[in-house]
Amino acid sequence: MSLLGGHVVVVGLGFGDEGKGAVVDALCAARPTTAVVRFNGGAQAAHNVVVDGRHHTFSQFGAGTFAGVPTHLSRFVLVEPFALAAEARRLETAGVRNPLSLLSIDGRALLTTPFHIHANRAREEARGVNRHGSCGKGIGETVWYSLLPGAAPGDVVESQEVIGTPGEAPTVADCARPSVLRRKLDALARFYAPLATPPHSVDELVALYRDFAGAVRITDGDETGRLADSGRLVFEGAQGALLDQYHGFHPHTTWSTTTPHNARTLLGGRPHRVVGVTRTYLTRHGAGPLPTESAAVLARFPERHNETGEFQGAWRAGHLDAALLDYAIAACDGVDALAVTHLDATGLKVVPRDGSPAVDLPDPLAWFGARLPVAVTGYGPDRAGYRVVEARSTINA
Repeated sequence: MSLLGGHVVVVGLGFGDEGKGAVVDALCAARPTTAVVRFNGGAQAAHNVVVDGRHHTFSQFGAGTFAGVPTHLSRFVLVEPFALAAEARRLETAGVRNPLSLLSIDGRALLTTPFHIHANRAREEARGVNRHGSCGKGIGETVWYSLLPGAAPGDVVESQEVIGTPGEAPTVADCARPSVLRRKLDALARFYAPLATPPHSVDELVALYRDFAGAVRITDGDETGRLADSGRLVFEGAQGALLDQYHGFHPHTTWSTTTPHNARTLLGGRPHRVVGVTRTYLTRHGAGPLPTESAAVLARFPERHNETGEFQGAWRAGHLDAALLDYAIAACDGVDALAVTHLDATGLKVVPRDGSPAVDLPDPLAWFGARLPVAVTGYGPDRAGYRVVEARSTINA
């Protein structure tokens, strides 16, 4: 079986921004693909793809959209309808006809609402210089609220005090059941009133979410399994293994499983390959550790599509770190191959696994290839700079 001929799981091996979107696009453009399945995260994803002069930062839509591949948002994704609608409008401007028709969503996926977003921002702002590096999109708050059934005011759940009486967490399926949705949103509004109040009323949200339910296909049961049995799937991860909720460096993590484990669960034992994406140097957005951070590296490789985040903070860069790369691969329980991006960067260095001073990296492909097969090579977000290698492997067959 060829390395990338069947189902492929794409994960980041850094702190995010490794180039997962461009790799997913390249994989979808290279072979017939039934769907891109998102298996973690939510509206905080920002995967840049450029095709024939068209640029889009994919957030909730899969990065295979420019290749004409539909997106399925699995039950592990947090869905934010306002951001999704805005992204659909941007895709239409970029030439994608009726983007919402390319989308299906598992009804069990949690709904990220303005209540979660405003609470997330209030908590992060209150931390001052001890910020966690949140994107301010309500991701952690959505997950936290879903853990509260049975909790009482004053309880502490996952290090946060319960500030009111929680209700059930709203899901995407609730958008088609206005009475259920209203009950859950009323509970959310009461719960978060001491912390933050968004500008939208519950009545407005019920009406808007009902329209959202009418515009997308909401699924139940094992939709991913049905798709997997009908053709090739590419699973698109968000963020990177070094931000994982279990393997990252708390508190500077995302409340999401960024490793391939959710995708493996969705595949239910079906054969697949895991491709780990890495830049030729390290990057991260916002607060948190970056042991090899270098102002010189940051100055040498300016970003066209990753600037200082309005809420998250500064874009940062550093030398490749062999120990962190090996740690990220281990957190994934191994990967079958690598996708190496930003090969246009020159004059690189790598900090060896023993932590000794950085040494020159004159041939990054040879360095990565000595560790694992390199299945995808790339030079930036533009599809024209990507090559999918026809390697063969018996791993995980």
